[in-house]
Amino acid sequence: MVDRLFSERSLARLYDAFCAGREDFGFYLPLVAGARAVLDVGCGTGELLRRARAGGHRGRLCGLDPAAAMLEVARQRADVEWVLGDLDSAGERGVLDGEFDLVVMTGHAFQVLTDDARIVRALSAVRQLLVPGGRFAFETRNPAVRAWEGWTREEVAVVDDPDLGPVRYWREVVTPFDGELLTFTHTFTGPRWGAPQHARSTLRFLTAERLDAFLTAAGFEVAERYGGFGGEAYAAETAEIVTVAVAAG
Repeated sequence: MVDRLFSERSLARLYDAFCAGREDFGFYLPLVAGARAVLDVGCGTGELLRRARAGGHRGRLCGLDPAAAMLEVARQRADVEWVLGDLDSAGERGVLDGEFDLVVMTGHAFQVLTDDARIVRALSAVRQLLVPGGRFAFETRNPAVRAWEGWTREEVAVVDDPDLGPVRYWREVVTPFDGELLTFTHTFTGPRWGAPQHARSTLRFLTAERLDAFLTAAGFEVAERYGGFGGEAYAAETAEIVTVAVAAG
């Protein structure tokens, strides 16, 4: 059995491999490229901002994440700001001073805000960090599509890492969907681990109507809404609720 730190570092280095070919980057990268100052909340390994810098972005790029192991990977690129924490802690410490033209939350990170109070605090923090007219871009899964029904032991992804060997990953639901919340496990197995590595997550699935009520209360106006990362129109059956909201002046 490996120790916790080794496990976190190993999973952080595997993150980008398991997420290879992310279609959301095709949507977010042009937004980042067109903004002078960008904050990526829940940036993970920082791949979005690292790609933006490599693509020629000359403005301020800042990534915020509560996982130290993820930021170890991100800090391979030193010309981006990397901040350990979340919106609450960073705001309390004043480490996110300055104003941003764009704030993004990719990878369905918004769904980890599992209660009303957390959503209200997060949106308030984002609103304060944006200049008037600044944009907040993020996505959540459409609950009507019930994506979690495909999260089973049979749906396995495999990455062949040069040091860790073949690592297998799958998700399984452990607490059924209650109308908004769902809890599931992530399981990783590999020859370097003496036992499977497990993590548990709870996500909140909001309808577009519920989401818009929170945004309006926080001082945002929905400017764009899509059903996927290719710019397709949002509809009841589309998999994603992709939102670009503008901070009212």
